[in-house]
Amino acid sequence: MAKILPIVKDPHKVLRKQAQEVPPETITDPKIRELVLNMKETLKNTPTGVGFAAPQVGQSLRIFIVSEEAEEIDRAERRTRKKRSEWRGKPEEKPYEAREWKYYVFINPAAKNAARKKTEDAEGCLSVPRKYGTIKRHEKITVEAYDESGKRFIRGASRFFARVIQHELDHLNGILIIDKMEQVISDE
Repeated sequence: MAKILPIVKDPHKVLRKQAQEVPPETITDPKIRELVLNMKETLKNTPTGVGFAAPQVGQSLRIFIVSEEAEEIDRAERRTRKKRSEWRGKPEEKPYEAREWKYYVFINPAAKNAARKKTEDAEGCLSVPRKYGTIKRHEKITVEAYDESGKRFIRGASRFFARVIQHELDHLNGILIIDKMEQVISDE
């Protein structure tokens, strides 16, 4: 049965380490499967998160997950032409209906291509609570990774989904949002 894992907060040292590759032949091992299942359960029970990396639960492994909610946020933004920062963090203000989301799993992800064009938007992080700020990120990115069954895939993403992927890749490289923000806003 899946369990909710405690989220590691800054300044925990695991958040600043380069995460280790998962040997491809071990991706389907019970230990990795259990970690992925528990990460999904943890993200499911974290109302403000749409992505989550293994270092955020104390595991220095190159694994992250992204909720399909990130895609719905992109669709809603296109429908409403409203920036996420205008309705961020308040579920009752989101211009889409919350539901049970599925999760995309990225194991040993590597960025293959990124658009030259960058966009600036607000970001927050479950491991850096109550701090927000704007960060410039590539508008589009292509990533190669393994899924949870050990199958290699290539995935392109744009807009918010691309932002989430880049945020999670940063976690795997020991980088936090406070390292990239031009202005940190605290709600403490």
